[in-house]
Amino acid sequence: MSAARSAPTITVVGLGPGAPSHLPEPSRRALLGAERAILRTGLHPSAPGLGALDTFDRLYEEADDFDQLYQRIVDELVAEAMSGRRVVYGVPGSPMVAEATVALLRADTRVTIEILPAPSFLDLAWVALDVDPVASGVQLLDAARCEVEVAGRTGPFLVAQCWSRAVLSRLKLALGAGEEGPRSAVILHHLGLPDEVVVEVPLARLDQALEPDHLTSVFVAGADAPVSAEMARLDELVRTLRERCPWDREQTHGSLARHLVEETYEVLDAISEIEAPPGSESAALAAEHLEEELGDLLFQVFFHSRLASEEGWFTVGDVARGVHDKLVGRHPHVFGDVEAATAGAVMANWEAIKSVEKGRASVTDGIPAALPALLLAAKLERKARSLGIPEPSAEDRRRRLADLLEALGAAPSEEALGDVLYELAAWAATAGLDAEEALRKRSTAERAEIVAFERGRTGTP
Repeated sequence: MSAARSAPTITVVGLGPGAPSHLPEPSRRALLGAERAILRTGLHPSAPGLGALDTFDRLYEEADDFDQLYQRIVDELVAEAMSGRRVVYGVPGSPMVAEATVALLRADTRVTIEILPAPSFLDLAWVALDVDPVASGVQLLDAARCEVEVAGRTGPFLVAQCWSRAVLSRLKLALGAGEEGPRSAVILHHLGLPDEVVVEVPLARLDQALEPDHLTSVFVAGADAPVSAEMARLDELVRTLRERCPWDREQTHGSLARHLVEETYEVLDAISEIEAPPGSESAALAAEHLEEELGDLLFQVFFHSRLASEEGWFTVGDVARGVHDKLVGRHPHVFGDVEAATAGAVMANWEAIKSVEKGRASVTDGIPAALPALLLAAKLERKARSLGIPEPSAEDRRRRLADLLEALGAAPSEEALGDVLYELAAWAATAGLDAEEALRKRSTAERAEIVAFERGRTGTP
């Protein structure tokens, strides 16, 4: 019985953190003396001094994402090793620091791995930053997953592989740029090379300070208000769907509009269950339904924000920051020294601030014309009251409504009907009632009566 054939060996060597002088001599000898030597990338500064070695740079343009890229590199290395040649694989920095292909190779049972160590960019970074990573508890993160890895942590961080402005933009947003207080980051670029840059910049300008590449990292001493883990995971999911799902890739703001409307109405249905009389549905089930529908609506917000970010307009972080700052500015009675003892005073302040912000000539500017008619009437009535336009007395309203009903009966027309409906909606708004919801509930009751009648006629239980 023949002995089992042993798995072929791949030798992985590190090229050091950048400068050719940092390339370890054992790595140089292993690559130059190899039967088959391959570099992950020829863009490393030490690569030109090693001669015309093959690289995997061609795969970077062919792969759809990094996970696919790394697996293709591993599969080609394994195929080379299984052909009978002794393979030496060179990677930037240290094979054991932030090298996804090496992690995949170590887990691959088709081959055995021999590693020749080398200094990593970390050794240069600690010196440049004057930081003891153990004493300060620095966390090493991968920029490719910054939204997920930053979420819920407060730092300090050293974020590796910040190879593009887009990556730096994502990192900036993940760290919550724009929060109050001094916020900055240190960019580490081409450490150990003649054009080395170590510069502290405001976090809001992280993606504007220089042109990054694969030898760019970022150090952040602390993150005051990281994005919550679940929000970061949802943003990452939407990004993945846009990249990998054919349906999601085809969507536009316009094509998603009907879904946004539908999800909004489903949230309203769920709210009606929460506020329904006891016994119509258990509170737990109603709350669970509302949670689900709010999630669907939130997904629409993230989806539209993702489309906008792809165009370079804004991100979901900008959306959150914008509404946060707007609400703070419109609540001077909470965050400032303005007095507003009643809800009416709050609304008056709100309209005045909004008018200045938007540069509007009228409080009616910006009211969507496509609002359901009863909602539109109620909103206009509230605007009138916020300006101090006198509200008719209850007696005046009853008299006006009686006159309008009489006119409608005498000469039915859309105009006469509109007068009656508007007067009812206006009265409801000032009385604190929701005409839209009231009509919806009455229509729901009518639906139940129709269904009951149909069942009675057919004998259906």
